[in-house]
Amino acid sequence: MSNPDDQNKDRLQHAYNLTLASVTGLVGCLTMVIVIAALVLGLWLDKSFNTKPLFTLILIIGSVPVTLVVMFMVVNSATKRIKVDQPKKKVDISEEVQNRD
Repeated sequence: MSNPDDQNKDRLQHAYNLTLASVTGLVGCLTMVIVIAALVLGLWLDKSFNTKPLFTLILIIGSVPVTLVVMFMVVNSATKRIKVDQPKKKVDISEEVQNRD
C-alpha cells in the first residue's frame, strides 16, 4: 500500500507537470498567433503598396524578437504564480540535543 505522503507528493508533481504543459502550450499558441499576424499583415501591406516580399520579410523577421519578449513575459509571470510547498521536516529535539553532545 502506498504511503499517503507519497500519494500527496505524486499529486503535487502531477499538478506541477500539468502547469508546465499548459504554459508551454500557451507560449506555443502565442508564437503562432504572432507569426501568422505578421505574415498576414506583411502580405496585405505588400499587396497594397506593390512591394512583393519587402513588408512580409521585414514583419516575419521582426516578429522573432517580439515573440521572444512575449515568451519571456508569459513564462516569467507563470513561474511567479507557481507555489511549490515543501513539506516541513519534523525535527526531533532529542536528536538535536544528542548531536550537540
